[in-house]
Amino acid sequence: MKITLKLFASLTDYLPTELKYTNMMAMDIAPDASIMQVIAPLALPEKMVHLVLVNGKYVAPADRHSQTLSEGDVLAIWPPIAGG
Repeated sequence: MKITLKLFASLTDYLPTELKYTNMMAMDIAPDASIMQVIAPLALPEKMVHLVLVNGKYVAPADRHSQTLSEGDVLAIWPPIAGG
């Protein structure tokens, strides 16, 4: 099943080099894969997986190990960001 993964800010460093500047990549995943299973091969530090959206809807940390994705979903992830 195909989805689109989008990584933002410093997380783009975890994308393949040729995709860093587009900040997204198409992925072929198992139909029963959870959000955390999808991102595990990328070795994102869990503390850096701060804001997670599926098709623009927030996914709470407690749900990321159990929520699965559907064909065509867009999974977007941001690290914690500070400003001031």
